[in-house]
Amino acid sequence: MLDLSRLRALHAVSVHGSVSAAAVALGYTPSAVSQAVTKLERETRTTLLERRGRGVVLTDAARGLAATAQQLLALVERAETELEERRGLPAGRLVVGAFATAARGLLPGALARLAREHPALDTRLVEVDPHLSVDLVAQGVLDLAVTHDWDIAPLPAPEGLERVVIGDDRCDVLVPEGHPLAGREVLDRGDLAGRRWICQPPGTVCHDWLVRTLRASGHEPDLAHQAAEYHTQVALVAAGLGIALMPRLGSGPLPEGVLAIPLEPMPVRRLFAVWRTGASRRPAITETVRTLLEQWPEHDVDRSLRPADQTV
Repeated sequence: MLDLSRLRALHAVSVHGSVSAAAVALGYTPSAVSQAVTKLERETRTTLLERRGRGVVLTDAARGLAATAQQLLALVERAETELEERRGLPAGRLVVGAFATAARGLLPGALARLAREHPALDTRLVEVDPHLSVDLVAQGVLDLAVTHDWDIAPLPAPEGLERVVIGDDRCDVLVPEGHPLAGREVLDRGDLAGRRWICQPPGTVCHDWLVRTLRASGHEPDLAHQAAEYHTQVALVAAGLGIALMPRLGSGPLPEGVLAIPLEPMPVRRLFAVWRTGASRRPAITETVRTLLEQWPEHDVDRSLRPADQTV
């Protein structure tokens, strides 16, 4: 009989494309994933992974076995859901994916609360790009994902998934003290032209929104500095090197010398919790979603023009 944990390891390699990425998703070491697949090869007497350059690729037999593994894992999830539902208490392992700022700003409090209130529930957090998380939930790699969308990039809704809105993450323009815009109570999009900007790299929704907005108003954006991490962008603003458009969850408490000014109409990214329809009755899912919804109001604050050294 094939070992389910080894099939899970193969399935993760198939989904993530490498042993190291599969290890991160499963919470294992790369060595443990490699050993699991090697043992599965011995069990099946079949070569499953082949070396190619510095990485590995799945053989045809491995791809077929990984597809079967996904079906088996779905059946196991259904059985676990029914058992957990009968007990009526959140239990077992729950793998939660979240984009970087939610993983830092929202999930720690929610997961800590779940750990206190439901010791039989073993939550595992995986940081994952928001554009990948929905597919990973659909594929069974994640049990639940916290993701987001913008008006220019609506969240896809694949069949077989459920979702609920957690809240709206409003965006502000961050400016250094002494900047010509620093004395304004509110900005409109016409105020954004001709400024030196600090933003995320191309291909991200924040970057695309900024470029589209400025070009729509007839101005080519001056993207002076590009940094993926919001904290790096805040540091660049604090140094007086430009201004930035930033979600409130992303920036966190602002350092001295940085002001947040609302922009009208205000850009908003909407946060969602996403899970598989078949797991909707699972207490671990329903309780985690409830906790996220109750946790969100702590982050939904109006900090416009507050002194930069105040924590809100």
